Amino acid sequence: EVQLVESGGGLVQAGGSLRLSCVASGFTFDDYAIGWFRAAPGTEREGVACISFSDPSTYYLDSVKGRFTISSDTGRNTVYLQMNDLKPEDTALYFCAALPAAYYVPRYCAGPLDYWGQGTEVTVSS
Repeated sequence: EVQLVESGGGLVQAGGSLRLSCVASGFTFDDYAIGWFRAAPGTEREGVACISFSDPSTYYLDSVKGRFTISSDTGRNTVYLQMNDLKPEDTALYFCAALPAAYYVPRYCAGPLDYWGQGTEVTVSS
């Protein structure tokens, strides 16, 4: 059974940090890129950060560059999103998703989402 389980969200003051974790099971990272996406009420879903394993590369949304870092521990089948200097506009539901490598576009963190988790809420107070 394929599963993606996120954790690490919470309430934090502006300027604070959180580290999100995405634990995957039931599939091989080699065949996918893993992305962190977020969705806030009234806004479209956006790709925040993505990491590709078949073509080692990372992608970051412009607004999070220099503040967020995506990393992985393939031995633990886990992808992390370290978020520093959080801003109120980062408030959203964050979820991770697996994008098949064959259709993944690294430049835009784009492609079909084969699997995704339930998400973890991040709330940044001002």
